[in-house]
Amino acid sequence: MNKEYPYKSLGTLLRRMREKKQETLAEVSGAVEIDAEQLTEIERGIKRPSEDILLLLISYFSVPEEDVDKLWELAGYDRSHTGLDASHENSQQIMVLPMDARVVYTDMAHVVANKYGVTMNFMQSMGLNGKPLAVARVGMSREHAQRMLELLQKALAPAEIKLLPAPKKPDASTDTKS
Repeated sequence: MNKEYPYKSLGTLLRRMREKKQETLAEVSGAVEIDAEQLTEIERGIKRPSEDILLLLISYFSVPEEDVDKLWELAGYDRSHTGLDASHENSQQIMVLPMDARVVYTDMAHVVANKYGVTMNFMQSMGLNGKPLAVARVGMSREHAQRMLELLQKALAPAEIKLLPAPKKPDASTDTKS
């Protein structure tokens, strides 16, 4: 195993799948909601994708079942620990999280759009080690993104200011002097 590129075989396969779909790094990374830089490192074989990201890539590329085991093996994962053994291959896990009503403020955003939709990563510039920290991630269809843009434009448009009429000045003819 190459110490500098320990996952080169996996990365090469994933890059070929992306190229076969004729998609850019930005398109695929946006679809699976990771940074393009992270996908580049995976494709070069420098980094191994997490199990979740590998699952998303397998799904996104519509990898045939007979090839899925090979990808898991190349990534160094034991498939039996992923919940993807034959008895569960058609099940879908759902995670329900309670809504957090706090407002998170952001000073950066990273937006990726492709033919499938738009992913927005809202970040704070002062994360760990000075790197931007994602505080919220939102994905939506292109149509929904267009409606969101229209709503933002309306919300940010200057408000029409309505002034009360100026008070009338007293008429000189009605002014009485004693």
